[in-house]
Amino acid sequence: MQAVLIIAHRDFEQVYRLAKKLLPTFNVYIHFDKKMPLTNEQAKSLVASKIEWISEVDVNWGSWSIGEVAVRLFKLALLNEDNTYFHLISGQDWPSANVQDIYNFYEQTDKIYMTYELAKDVKIAGEKIVWWQQLYYNYDKIKRRTKFGKLYHRVILALQLLLRVNKLKKLGIELEIYHGANWVDIPRDALEYSIEYFDSHPKFRKMLETGCFSDEFWLQTILCNNDTYKARIVADNKRFVKWEQQNNSWPAVLDERDFDVVVKSHTHFARKFTQEFSMKLIEELDSYYK
Repeated sequence: MQAVLIIAHRDFEQVYRLAKKLLPTFNVYIHFDKKMPLTNEQAKSLVASKIEWISEVDVNWGSWSIGEVAVRLFKLALLNEDNTYFHLISGQDWPSANVQDIYNFYEQTDKIYMTYELAKDVKIAGEKIVWWQQLYYNYDKIKRRTKFGKLYHRVILALQLLLRVNKLKKLGIELEIYHGANWVDIPRDALEYSIEYFDSHPKFRKMLETGCFSDEFWLQTILCNNDTYKARIVADNKRFVKWEQQNNSWPAVLDERDFDVVVKSHTHFARKFTQEFSMKLIEELDSYYK
């Protein structure tokens, strides 16, 4: 059996519809952001549908909290020994292929589908992304997307570089730091290894908890520093994302104009979808992949 793990922060009805679509084929586990409390009726509908769910973490963009949600969902799904393969997706995802075909694809492989890059070789908006783990941040408390958060980021980064702060050296972390998308598809043995490593290395956890966008570093760094698992990684997470401004969002919120490119993308999941802009596209995809 395979499991789909959904990180949700908005729009219960859309998340529930996504879970119901996947449920006949996959075991489904959902984490709802603590800022998104469920009504009694919503909770009852999940129980009636046999969808396992938790709501334990107050998620803040840029902080370790998103990674913490992933860890908790993975641990929950690992409790079921029948689960052999695990897919981490967003509550704003939708299948971009036939659901049974997605399942069949992963039944025939032990590969890890995950994007990765060596952090020291990459810059984003002029910043070396290795700084996001080398330096200290506090985005569980500071709202990164606010004007103050943006100013805080520039000031704290410049100050720490001036003072030559190196958290990695202080913590004694000698790993090569890797980065990639947090949406992954991973077989049980690789996931068990990753969780065991995470749980048994408190200084590594400290690095993540005080880093920036750490959800995009933890699995990549663990697995890419192990030659056996790194050899099994396919640097393609089978996700379609439109990196453009559309429908008041970057990356784009998809709509019916994107149908052809989504279908031709040869991916398994696409994002982002909202009820406001994407319902016609969802209906078209569901009809196409009957």
